[in-house]
Formats: sequence, C-alpha cells, structure tokens
Amino acid sequence: MKRLGALLARVFLAFDWPLLFILVLFACLGLTVMHSAVGSTDWRFAEQSRNFLIAFGAMWLVALVPPRTLMKMALPFYVVGVALLLGVEFFGETSKGATRWLDLGITRIQPSEMMKIAVPLMLAWYFQRHEGDVRIRDFLAAAVMLAAPFGLIVLQPDLGTALLVFGAGFCVIYFAGLSFKLLVPLVVVGVLSIGTLIYYEDTLCQPEIDWVVLHDYQKQRVCTLLNPSSDPLGKGFHTIQSMIAVGSGGLYGKGYMQGTQTHLDFIPERTTDFIFAVYAEEFGLYGGVAMLVLYGLLIARGLAISVRASSQFGRLLAGALTMMVFIYVFVNVGMVTGILPVVGVPLPFMSYGGTALFTMGIACGILMSISRHRSPQS
Repeated sequence: MKRLGALLARVFLAFDWPLLFILVLFACLGLTVMHSAVGSTDWRFAEQSRNFLIAFGAMWLVALVPPRTLMKMALPFYVVGVALLLGVEFFGETSKGATRWLDLGITRIQPSEMMKIAVPLMLAWYFQRHEGDVRIRDFLAAAVMLAAPFGLIVLQPDLGTALLVFGAGFCVIYFAGLSFKLLVPLVVVGVLSIGTLIYYEDTLCQPEIDWVVLHDYQKQRVCTLLNPSSDPLGKGFHTIQSMIAVGSGGLYGKGYMQGTQTHLDFIPERTTDFIFAVYAEEFGLYGGVAMLVLYGLLIARGLAISVRASSQFGRLLAGALTMMVFIYVFVNVGMVTGILPVVGVPLPFMSYGGTALFTMGIACGILMSISRHRSPQS
C-alpha cells in the first residue's frame, strides 16, 4: 500500500493543477470545434481524440523529468536536431514543393518540429552556464546557435515553423539580458520595409519583380495580404473566405453546427490552419474573446511558472516556451483575420494534427517540471 501511495503521489504531484485545468478546457473546446468542422463520424475526430491522449501522456512523462536532467539533454538534443535538419537538406522527401520530412526506414519524422523545443532548451542551458557573466560574445554565440536551425528550416522551405523556432529562441536571448536598445535599429528597418511595401505595392507585387529573400509563393502570400481581391479565386481565396466566416459570426455567432461557411465547404483547411474561422462563425465575437482570454490565462500561468523558477535555466526556458504559445496564437489568429500573411501556423490545442499537438504537450510538460521543482520559498 505504501508503494501504491508513493506512486499515486508521484503521479499527482507531477502536475501543475492550474495549468492542467486550462489544458483540459482546451481539449474539450478543441474536440467540440473539431466535431463541428468534420462531424463525429469523420476519422479526423477520432484521430484528434487519440492525439490529445498521446499529447497528455507525453506531457505527464516529461513533467516527471527534473530540470537538471533536462539541462543534461539540451546539448545532445540540439546537436541531433541540427544533424537531422542537415539530413533533410540532403536526403529529405519532397512533397508539394517542400522538403521537410526525413525517412528513417521505420518511420518518417519532421525534424523542424523538434527544434521548437531543442532551440530554447539549448539556449537556456548555454546562458545558465554563463549566469552572472553574460557578455556580448555570449549573445553573438547564441545568435549563431539560433541562426543555424532557422536557416536550415527556411531552406526547406517552411517559413511558419522557422518563425516559431526563431521566436522561441529569440525570447531566451532577450530574457537573458539583451538590451532593447540593440533592437531599435531592427524595429526601424522593419517599419520602413513594411511602409515601403504598402506604398509601392502595385510595383513590387508585379510577377516579373523578384524578391531575393523570399520564394515566389511567399511573395504571393504577402501581396495577397495587401490586396486579397487581386486573385479572389486563387491566392486570395483562403483569406477572403476566412474573413467572411469571422465577420458573418457577428457578436453571438450562428450557433454550434450552424456555420454556413463551414458546412458548405467555403473555408479551406478548416480543421487545421483556419479552424479559428470555424469557431468565430459559430460562437461570434464574444466566443472569440472568451477563447483569447483562455489563451491569456495559459500564457499568464506559464509566465508565473517562469518567474518562480528556481534557476536561470528554468526561468529562461519557461518564459520562451510560454511566449512560443503566444506567437502561435498571434500568428494564427492574425492570418485568419487578414492582418498577417498565411504561413501555415496551427492554433494550439485547436487545430488538427498530431505532431504540433505532441510538441505542445512536451512544452507544457516542461513547464510542469519547472513548476514542480521551483524554489520552496516561492
């Protein structure tokens, strides 16, 4: 009985209960919206239910791993991830114009997904080793560690995943003490670039104009964002239909299972990238705000865990993983509502897909591990 009691105590103590409660609400909400998007008899509904079980199982297992052990895993995990990305570059499988998968014989993997965890893990470990003596050269070394996987993922090309990896890694570097003053020139260049693009849209979006830093399909996505009606039945179709669905929901929504844009198949990719359009059409503005509040609670809990972490490693890692969730939500909702280009970023715990859900499960497991091993006086 004592052994059983100890085992049960270990199981329950592994969880951060406020975080778990929020995640269970998301699981219920996600499956509810998925039921409307595809119907209970569709194979994707059953598969997503299984994906949630796997993600929660992975979360629990990772929550049992102490942060000290995670630190030991950081370097090998990162090195293996970069090696696999190089393998994709030379031996990867190409599908729909992108080379993102690596066939290992017994299974296919997408190494870019693991880098969402590996990069912040590696950078948090690096700054932990230099705690109290961080210099400019350390930030430059961290930038190189971030640039290597980011560049390899961009080459696949997979801009959406590359942005998430960059965002998570950059948050570690910023939280480690990077001065905001050093970012001002980058912000100014970004604002001027956007202003120039908007002002000279008609010229820069001409087919014969080549954007050296972006692929043609990425250029088309940016130009479509600026003027979706330029190709309403082609490149602009996704953006236009999702905006119609969101707008037609009004304040209160059309009601569960009553979304016309959804059930008449006007919303493309309605189970993955554009599932927020399904939700907004059926639950309206108030429902959308409620979902964003729930995401806000998730992010607030993650930041609270970061603040109370017992080490520099825990603070940086928890903060970066939490901000990765914010980036997910901001980019997905932004592209669905037409304020950001379509880059293929799923909505956390809502979009269909086992790989992304598994990654989020691991991220939340790490947060629970850091919470469980926080300093006693916190």
